[in-house]
Amino acid sequence: MIPELLSPAGSLRNMRYAFAYGADAVYAGQPRYSLRVRNNEFKDLDTLRTGMEEAHGQGKKFYLASNISPHNDKIRSYLRDLEPVIEMGPDALIMADPGLMMLVREKWPEQVIHLSVQANAVNWAAVKFWHQNGIQRVILSRELALDEIEEIRQRVPEMEIEVFVHGALCIAYSGRCLLSGYMNHRDPNQGACTNACRWKYQAHEAKEDETGDIVAVNKPAPVQTYVPEPQPAIVTEPVLLQQAQRPGEFMPAYEDEHGTYIMNSKDLRAVQHVERLAAMGVHSLKIEGRTKSHYYVARTAQVYRRAIDDAAHGKPFDMQLMDELDTLANRGYTEGFYRRHPPKEYQNYEMGLNNAQQQQFVGEVVDARDSVITIDVKNRFVTGDTLELMLPGGNTRFQLKTLSDKHGKAIDAAPGSGHRVQIPLDQPLPEAALKYGLLVKDINA
Repeated sequence: MIPELLSPAGSLRNMRYAFAYGADAVYAGQPRYSLRVRNNEFKDLDTLRTGMEEAHGQGKKFYLASNISPHNDKIRSYLRDLEPVIEMGPDALIMADPGLMMLVREKWPEQVIHLSVQANAVNWAAVKFWHQNGIQRVILSRELALDEIEEIRQRVPEMEIEVFVHGALCIAYSGRCLLSGYMNHRDPNQGACTNACRWKYQAHEAKEDETGDIVAVNKPAPVQTYVPEPQPAIVTEPVLLQQAQRPGEFMPAYEDEHGTYIMNSKDLRAVQHVERLAAMGVHSLKIEGRTKSHYYVARTAQVYRRAIDDAAHGKPFDMQLMDELDTLANRGYTEGFYRRHPPKEYQNYEMGLNNAQQQQFVGEVVDARDSVITIDVKNRFVTGDTLELMLPGGNTRFQLKTLSDKHGKAIDAAPGSGHRVQIPLDQPLPEAALKYGLLVKDINA
């Protein structure tokens, strides 16, 4: 089986880049009723309609997340707000709440429903239950191992299976978190997560005062309002955390000049498991990131498309694909729960986190004439930089030797966002091949 490649779409532009770089389908959020409601361009119904029409016009699929855990006030308005969306023809609704599923099935019995990862399906019996209740596909919890996924596939072969293969991981069980709601009154299960788990925290010595309150022994210094001079990195001694019911068992927590991130999970990268997931019959491989950039969407779609195609043609896994994902900004990579003991080449033993991104997105191709491409600059780059021209049909790396402004005058640097520059190519490329072209530069060469 060749699995579907499913990419995130927080905007029309992201959707277009996802399809250009190889995605078979995208998923977006239904306004007011999906997680990650912030930065969601599809809250506008006309934009949502355009997205579905464009996807279907290319023979692609458009899934709509409708996966909050609603309180009573949202149930009252749900069917009313969903009606114009159903008329647009989403290929599936991604849902987690059984009550909302019941309402949808009663009103629109032909509408396909996929079970959201928020529903925490972790065993074959749960998957069978959902199939018997009319669900076409289950998005399995991220906490499952490869062997567990394979057993579910074998025991319930009639159910479509979808798994996450790339993107941010939640420190809570498949995203069912209360931290943001407690700290910021923004309920993650209503789509308003502020990612409090990824904030930096600093430890301060404390004591109990005469009223029983916990107060700092030394009052923290006020926050500086100026930018201090750069200082060399300072790594403090680790703090040992001990849980009260486990005396003598210590967990180290490290704090550097940036703070402490004890709840901040590394990002998932499972491109090395695409071959096995395809072989066991997983129907869809999903990339997380509806709030990420179009560059992220393009790069991840391109890499996972190659991994899927290589697996389909019986080619061995290309380790270079892992390196290409290293070029994206990340919090360090992990393969999550897929294996208990990953080989050492998949781990980073030298440092606590991955290096910062090894490449930087610097521009978009907006024109191509007579072997010259025009770049809409997003970040600064200069002659002598090693660049990579990303195209849906394949990438080209080169060292930038000459550069000119939009009038053809030679310059040494593309200053930054808001400028357009021209770069000559060694050989002409058809304008159609350069559509959705992106330019990135090496920053750790």
